[in-house]
Order: sequence, then structure tokens, then C-alpha cells
Amino acid sequence: MKSITNALAFVGGPLLFVVILLFFHPPGMNDQANAVLASTVWVAIWWIFEVLPISVTALLPLVLFPLSGALTIDEAATSYGHKYVFLYLGGFVLAIAIERWGLHRRIALTIIDLMGTGISRIILGFMVATAVLSMWISNTATSVMMLPIGMAIVQQLKDNPATKADENLLFGKSLMLAIAYAASIGGIATLIGTPPNLVLAGVLLEIYGIELSFVGWMKFGLPISVIMLASCWWYLTRVAYKFEDSEFPGGRAEIRRLLKDLGPMKYEEKVVFGVFITTALLWILRSLVLTQYLPALDDTIIAVAAAIVLFILPNRDGSRKLITWEEAVALPWGIILLFGGGLTLATGFQSSGLAEWIATQLTLLQGISLLLLLFIIIAAVNFLTEITSNLATTAMLLPVLAPMAYSLGVHPYILLVAATVSASCAFMLPVATPPNAVVFGSGYLRIPDMVGKGIWMNVFSIALVVLAVYFFLPLVWDFDPYTFPAGFLQESE
Repeated sequence: MKSITNALAFVGGPLLFVVILLFFHPPGMNDQANAVLASTVWVAIWWIFEVLPISVTALLPLVLFPLSGALTIDEAATSYGHKYVFLYLGGFVLAIAIERWGLHRRIALTIIDLMGTGISRIILGFMVATAVLSMWISNTATSVMMLPIGMAIVQQLKDNPATKADENLLFGKSLMLAIAYAASIGGIATLIGTPPNLVLAGVLLEIYGIELSFVGWMKFGLPISVIMLASCWWYLTRVAYKFEDSEFPGGRAEIRRLLKDLGPMKYEEKVVFGVFITTALLWILRSLVLTQYLPALDDTIIAVAAAIVLFILPNRDGSRKLITWEEAVALPWGIILLFGGGLTLATGFQSSGLAEWIATQLTLLQGISLLLLLFIIIAAVNFLTEITSNLATTAMLLPVLAPMAYSLGVHPYILLVAATVSASCAFMLPVATPPNAVVFGSGYLRIPDMVGKGIWMNVFSIALVVLAVYFFLPLVWDFDPYTFPAGFLQESE
């Protein structure tokens, strides 16, 4: 069935492109906007049905935009070298160094050890460790690293003769879901934590000329992440799974054995940790203090500088650098191409006038409650990302939501942030996110486990994001949600 669907989508994408380009010419839409729309439909269909790897599909605008007259090749190619592409690149080089020297494993085990030995506390420790790491390195890498540690702990409980067999199975299921959920939730907290956050930053810069700083995002993202993580832990240990044995015999001993196996903290770990802490502090302090003395400094410069430092600093015996180019080429280049494709679509929407045309077509939504609109957008994105890439989803939707905000006379932050955060809240299916797929491969979970427990996390996350965006976001970012700012309009024109 999937092959038939893919075949239809393979043909349907270019067919609709031709039909729209040649025959769809509504009043008020110029030829350039028509070309952008036709190209976007083709890209969207191939993204949704994954006809090709989504990173390959992200290259289509480089071909379609120039040939259809949407943008020149120079204009289309510029977004693939956007500054936020290099912010992600620098952040990922730092993550590779952390993984190369085993620092992530030490951080995770230390956090788990500090949390205590009760079953629920062990799960909390895993969730905190996973979320903290996911704030800075990819959620895929985080979950892959945490999975064997989690399975070792489950095995320790299984080996205890005093432990009930079903208790072990429940603990295994709960811990696997905890790792997957925490990896997605942690990424919400920082600008580099998950790709959709950077797509949002790029769209805000491309369309409105507004720079979203690292600390600016954290003011909103970190509290939401903490609340969602705490609620998820309570749900997994009090509602989804209930444990009669509150203590975990031998749990701390197993954690400390794993820590002991790591040995003392190596020189390389200390240096990488120093670079990591310095980079994080610079990101946080940049907009608060440092721009007074270095106005040109921004988050991308800090990330790239940190990456360069890691290529310069040697290991203890001077036999190699902390990170080599051979290790750095493991970068997720596909995600970088997806960034470029998404930002190219945003540029096309704006420069062609398609965004303005869409805004004029949305008069039917005039008068709808903003709270209801938020709920519709957040719920739709939440369940759409169960079957599509969250990065591709935000790349498709954000350029459409921007003109919708103008049409409805609401602040664009409301709609754009709502879609961005909800794209990171897919908890039901293994295909929804890489962390879900990773833990599904552990053997402890079946599809009904993930759907049955995950749907309630989806419902909770929809409610939380609606409330957070409607009530909390305007407070921390200081704007009126019911006003489209005049300054933004000048930028968008």
C-alpha cells in the first residue's frame, strides 16, 4: 500500500506543479507568486509522503524556483548558506566532540546517580539526564547513548530474585518511553536543541528582519520544557505505570559501577567540558551583556568559534586534535539541506508576494477566537508530525502562518511559535521521531504501548502549548498578541 501511495505522490507532485503553473491564475496572484506556489506544492507532497529522502527533496527549490521564474538561482541558493545553518553546524561539531571523548555518558550517569535509587527517581534521573543532553546535542544521539545505559539498569532489576517479573517489564517500558519523551522535550529548551527552533529563527529573520537570540528563546522554551518534563515523569510513574516496589535494589550500585568503569575524568573530557560551558555562557550572556562591547557578536559567531577552537586544541599527548575533520564529516548534512530548503521557501513566499496573496484569502478566518485558532494549529501540527518530519512540517507551515497572522491582525509570534513547539511533541508512533524509533528497537515496547501511552502525552502537550503560547509567551517576549506590529509590516513589505 505504501509503495502505491509513494508512486501516486511521485507522479502527483510534478503533475500538480505543472497544473498550477499553467492553469491556476487567480485574481491578484502574479506569475512569480504562482511559480512559488506550484513549486511549494511539489516539495510539500514529496516531503509528506517521503517519495525521496526529505533532504534530497529539500534541494528541489534550487531547480524549480529558477526554472519557473520564482527566484533567481543566486536568490534561491543564498538560504542554503544562512547564518542559522552555521549556528547548527557549530553546535553539532561541539556535540561530536562531547560524544568523541565520552563526556555525555559521564554527565548522564552523574545526574542519574544524584537523583537517588527509588524506581521513580531512577526514571527521573534518566529523564533529566536525557533532557539536559538533548538541549545541546541531537535528540537522536542522546537517545542512542542513553538506551544501553537504560537497558543495563533494567537488566539489573530483572536479575534480582526479589523483583516481580511483571514489575521488571513495566519498568522497562516506562524507562524506554521516558528516554524517548525526554529527548524530544529537552530539545524544546534551547535554540539549537531541535531543528524546528532554528527554522523559526530563520523565518523570523527572513520575513520580518527580527533576530531571535539564544537567551530570547530560552526565556520561553526552558520553562515549557521543565513543566512538560516534570508532568511527563509524573504521568509515566503515577498514571501510565504504577510500581508496587518503590525501591530499586542494587540500582545505585549498578550506576556507580558504570561510573567507575569510566575511570577518572580524562584531560580531554575536561577541556571539551570547558569549551562547552564557555560556549553556553557566551550564548546566554551575549544578548544580556556582551553586545554592549561587541555589537557584531551573535550566536552563530560563538558556535563557529567554539568549533574552530576544538579543531585547534590538542589532546593530552599532542598526537591529535580534540576533533578531526574525519570525525566532523559525520555532521547531519541532510538536516542542513532541510534548513536551506525551508528557508528558501520562506524567501520565495515573501519576495514573490505569495504571502501577501494568501493573507488576502484568509478573510474567512476573521472573527475566529485566537484561542480556538491556536488549538486547531497546535493539534494539527502535533498529529501531522506523527507521520512526517517535524523539520519538514515547520518548513512548510511557517511561511503560510506568517501571512495568516497579518490577515487576522494578530502578532505573528503567536502562530509561528505555536507551530514550532508543537512540532516537537509527537509521542505516539515509532516513526514520529528518531528517539521513538530508537527505544522501540529495545524490544520492551510494542506499537499499542506507544500509541496507548503516547496519545495522552500528545493531548497534554497540546493543552500545555496552547496555554503557554496564549498566556506566557506575550509576557516573556513583551508583545500584544492581538496586534500585528506596524514595524513588522514594513519589513514584510
